[in-house]
Amino acid sequence: MLSQIVRPMVHTQIRLLANSQATRSTLISTVAQWLSFLGVQAEVTHLDACDQHNIRISLTVGKPEACDSHDWHKIVNNLNNIKRDATLSQLAQPQISPKQQTKLQRLLAYLIQVGDPEVAVNWDTIYPQLQALGLDEQMLLGIRSALKVPQSLENLLEGLEPDLAAIALPKAVSIAMLDRQVNPHEDQALTSLLQVMKQA
Repeated sequence: MLSQIVRPMVHTQIRLLANSQATRSTLISTVAQWLSFLGVQAEVTHLDACDQHNIRISLTVGKPEACDSHDWHKIVNNLNNIKRDATLSQLAQPQISPKQQTKLQRLLAYLIQVGDPEVAVNWDTIYPQLQALGLDEQMLLGIRSALKVPQSLENLLEGLEPDLAAIALPKAVSIAMLDRQVNPHEDQALTSLLQVMKQA
């Protein structure tokens, strides 16, 4: 199911990139999101177009979730012998309006609420997990506020713009996959976001 969502999402994000006024910062953010689906936390440290057919990207990559700590330390120690300077680039988030940000916060709160509908959300537990997904403090505060009331997917999808759905879907997939499974409620939300994206 995840591949059915990710592949068209990548296709849609590529089309959005082509029409973006902030192609560089958007691509930096998008690459990091794609890698996060594999359990890899990555930061783009260099990006440029090397010719008409290729883009050169450098990454700083943290230990993948599935990687043994001992193996990872050996890899890092081996690589420490070859150090190269890199020009750091700030990871920029797509610009959205305050109204869009509120809707995005409510959408993500909904994904958290339906992750386990029978259990009340424990903010102390979910907060560090959301931080690890790269959500900033302003977004996290909005999500925390939205979690105080039940969210309705039908209301959230009403008037949802394709561009905002494209921003929301990678984050929604990451939240849905926190427990390594996607339940029917999460599946419905992700599929609905994908359908809105396709209207772009």
